Amino acid sequence: MPANFVEKINGPDGSLEKVVLHGEGDSQAEIYLFGATVTSWKSQGKERLFLSKQAKLDGSKAIRGGIPLVFPQFGPGELPQHGFARTRKWSLIGTKKHGSGVIAQFELTENADTLASNWPYRFVLRYTVTMTKTTLSTIIEYENNDTREFSFTSLMHTYFRVPSIDYTVVGGLKNTRYADKVKQTINEVEPRNDITIAANEDRVYENVPGVVDVRYGGERVTIKRFNFKDIVLWNPWVEKAQEMSDFGDAEYKEMVCVEAGTVASKVELRPGQTISCGQLLTVEGADN
Repeated sequence: MPANFVEKINGPDGSLEKVVLHGEGDSQAEIYLFGATVTSWKSQGKERLFLSKQAKLDGSKAIRGGIPLVFPQFGPGELPQHGFARTRKWSLIGTKKHGSGVIAQFELTENADTLASNWPYRFVLRYTVTMTKTTLSTIIEYENNDTREFSFTSLMHTYFRVPSIDYTVVGGLKNTRYADKVKQTINEVEPRNDITIAANEDRVYENVPGVVDVRYGGERVTIKRFNFKDIVLWNPWVEKAQEMSDFGDAEYKEMVCVEAGTVASKVELRPGQTISCGQLLTVEGADN
C-alpha cells in the first residue's frame, strides 16, 4: 500500500475540496466534500464509476455521477429533488489504514437552512468510505439528535461506468416487485434473470432479497446491501439525456445507475436512535 495513502486537495478558495485515497494494486477513490460524493473509483486498472464530462464540480448543483447521497427525501416532494445531503458540504473527520483497506470518514449535521425547511430535525450523518484492491464500501450511520421521532428515505445513487450499455446486464432482480416510473405502473414483477437496457428505464425494485450485480466485458461488479431494502434502476436514454444540461447527449451509452436504498417505505428513528445502512461493491473477474 502506498505510504501516502491519502491526498488532500484544496479548492480555489483555499478550503479542502476533495480527498483521494490510494490503495493496493493502484486502487484509487476520489471523494468531494460537496455532497460527500465519491466521483471516482479505480480498481483492477479501470474506472468503475461514471462521471459526466459535463458534471458541475463547483458546488453549483449536485454532481452528475459517482455516488451522490440521497437524504432525507428520494425524488420530488416537500424538499428539493433528492433532499439536501448531496448539495451540502460535509466535514472530513478522519482517514486511516486498516488492514488492506483505506478509510475516509465524513460527517453532516443540521444547519439553519435545514432547520427552517420542511424537514426541520436535528441529526448526524456519519459516512464511511472504505476501499481495498477490489472493493468499495460506503456506509452511512444515521442518528436522530432531535427530541422528536423522524422518518426519511435515503439512497446511494451509484452511477456505474460500462463500456457499452448494449452489452451490459443487471442481475439479481428476478421475481422482485417494482414500480415503473416511466410507464407509471406499480406492482409489476420482474420476469428476467438478466436485465438489459434499450430505452429510458426508471424502476424502483422493492424488498430485493439478495445480491445484485452489473456485468460487462467478462467482469462483474456485485452490490451487497446492508439495511437497505430497495434497488433503483435508471438510465435516461437519449431523450432524457438531451434534457439534462450536465449530462452529455450520448453519455447514456456509458452508464447505468443501480442504486441501493430504502425509498419505497420510510425509515423511522426515535430520539437518540441510530441505524447504519450502505453497500459493498466488489469487482470480480478479469485480473482477480
